[in-house]
Amino acid sequence: MGKLTVFNFMTLDGYFQGLDGDISWHRHGQEESQFASDSMKPGGTLVFGRKTYEMMACYWPTPMAIETMPDVAAGMNNAQKIVFSKTLDEAGWQNTRLIKRDMIDEMKRLKWEQPGDMTILGSGSLVTQFAEAGLVDEFGFMIDPVAIGGGSPVFANVKHKLDLELIDSRTFKSGTVLLTYAPLKK
Repeated sequence: MGKLTVFNFMTLDGYFQGLDGDISWHRHGQEESQFASDSMKPGGTLVFGRKTYEMMACYWPTPMAIETMPDVAAGMNNAQKIVFSKTLDEAGWQNTRLIKRDMIDEMKRLKWEQPGDMTILGSGSLVTQFAEAGLVDEFGFMIDPVAIGGGSPVFANVKHKLDLELIDSRTFKSGTVLLTYAPLKK
């Protein structure tokens, strides 16, 4: 059975992206870049909602991404990818599978059938829905020491209390902190 994890950048005031999808506030220095490169292990599957997928698919295959962050770009481009969307007609980024059916049922099936782990990047609506359905095994938040005052909250429209426990932490020289949580066992 595969594990479903979440990885998101986040501001001190709880946003994973600013207004109009802006993530330029994220401090992605040398140490964070090395962490990103190290995190791109073969065998895992990346999971996206439509908006995050479109943003990623427009950036990672570009010459600029390949030149600026070659290891991360190679990992992103070569990884198996799943995009959940009822509005996309096709997903053209290499190694991407489009799923238009009920995402909760599909994720339950994927967790059972997938040999490797799956990681949701961005995709706030997916994160909230999968978390509320009890499908997320681990949450990783890279918290930047910045407040932006508006944008998309990590857990927008959460309907049920999510009890989490801290299972790991790491501090980067930039002041960015990586906090890893798991659902609290009851």
